[in-house]
Amino acid sequence: MSKSATLPTEQRQRCEVWTRVMGYHRPVSAFNPGKQSEHRERQHFSEPR
Repeated sequence: MSKSATLPTEQRQRCEVWTRVMGYHRPVSAFNPGKQSEHRERQHFSEPR
């Protein structure tokens, strides 16, 4: 079972998401609007071992 924790609005904070681009890591918030849109459209997957 998983528990869902809910925080009051005043205790919440933004999560900074980083991704690997061209061999180095950058925060998604530093992307230009077009690259941010492309990042939102990506499909993530897990490859079996």
